[in-house]
Amino acid sequence: MRNRFRNSLAAGAAVAAASLTLGLAAPGVQAAAPAGAATAAAPDIPVANVKAHLAQFQQIANANGGNRAHGRAGYRASLDYVKGKLDAAGFTTTVQQFTASGATGYNLIADWPGGDTTKTVMTGAHLDSVSAGPGINDDGSGSAGVLEAALAVSRAQLKPDKHLRFGWFGAEELGLVGSKYYVNSLSSAERAKISAYLNFDMIGSPNPGYFVYDDDPALEKVFKDYFATLSIPTEIETEGDGRSDHAPFKNIGIPVGGLFSGADYTKTSAQAQKWGGTAGRAFDACYHESCDTSANIDDTALDHNTDAIAYALWQLSTGTTTPPGGDSYENTTDVTIPDSPGAAVTSSITVSGRTGSAPAALKVAVNIVHTFSGDLVVDLIGPSGKAYRLHNSSSDSTPNINTTYTVNASTETANGTWKLKVQDKGPQDTGYINSWKLTF
Repeated sequence: MRNRFRNSLAAGAAVAAASLTLGLAAPGVQAAAPAGAATAAAPDIPVANVKAHLAQFQQIANANGGNRAHGRAGYRASLDYVKGKLDAAGFTTTVQQFTASGATGYNLIADWPGGDTTKTVMTGAHLDSVSAGPGINDDGSGSAGVLEAALAVSRAQLKPDKHLRFGWFGAEELGLVGSKYYVNSLSSAERAKISAYLNFDMIGSPNPGYFVYDDDPALEKVFKDYFATLSIPTEIETEGDGRSDHAPFKNIGIPVGGLFSGADYTKTSAQAQKWGGTAGRAFDACYHESCDTSANIDDTALDHNTDAIAYALWQLSTGTTTPPGGDSYENTTDVTIPDSPGAAVTSSITVSGRTGSAPAALKVAVNIVHTFSGDLVVDLIGPSGKAYRLHNSSSDSTPNINTTYTVNASTETANGTWKLKVQDKGPQDTGYINSWKLTF
């Protein structure tokens, strides 16, 4: 990630146009899926695979003066490593060349065959480090996460409805030079074909936070929905706004989204309480320093964020793919929700006759009639007793909840009693559980 004191680029994407381009519902509106169709389940990305790429980046830096910076041998060796993996996996790769600060720079672009090229979902990260160190979190983590998500696409032999493109940009640390060059190289017609750009710059910070870009509401919701399945609260990303490679895309009106685990800002006590880690310490104390090595990574944050990349790719590109199974179980019995300070109520669904674990993308359709949805806390309770937060209480005065959530329930057995648990946390408003449904 480039230095925070550089000027950020202007925003250019309109919210309404972004939502229409992506084919997603605007905030608060449930997108209608084609009859009988569902989104294919994204795979769980092994964090060991991601760390193996980081180990390679560290070795490359060690062999090339301690860094992978623009214009240095370590950068080109990093690009060759990523390109070799993608070529072997069946991607069509292109190396784009440019000049910055008197040195030759390179972008790597990789396209997965198939999908509607007029609706391209692009995912990217910057591959260069600063000259002071190997840049394993900034931005080896994002580069490795995007690479492993791309390789997961190949392993699944995914046939997405939308076209998938991946990018690794050079000279980001000099002022987003590589991504600007890429965007400027596109014709107006080519720009119009990119329906979303997802950016991942620092996703394994050692004292991590979970920050989501808020540049486009539809893309923001995809990531928030994923982290809700893990019961991990998120915050809006402000520390790095305009400081990374999404900015040139946003500046020409392409909807952008992404994730960030924090750089040199200090974690507050409130953030440490909800995420763990150390309050009063930077999210990454080795930001732009020589100590940004393979030891400067939080494995849990790296794991969650890489899984979120895959989740977003599958959600955004395979909306009409019908996965195997697709059996649904529903409870339509009304359950009254007592007004605050009433106790929580539950509605149960018993699943039987299935084998193995529940899916990593279990669909939970919830229909609650209530005069003030912000009063409600809604959890899915798995057969093990583990709670998965679906909806938090808030100041939202919108009535009713009629939403399908996606829950990573892969640690649960499919068979057993599942419960929807609802509690009213605010006074005066009332309602009831109308129905809810599980789709495996």
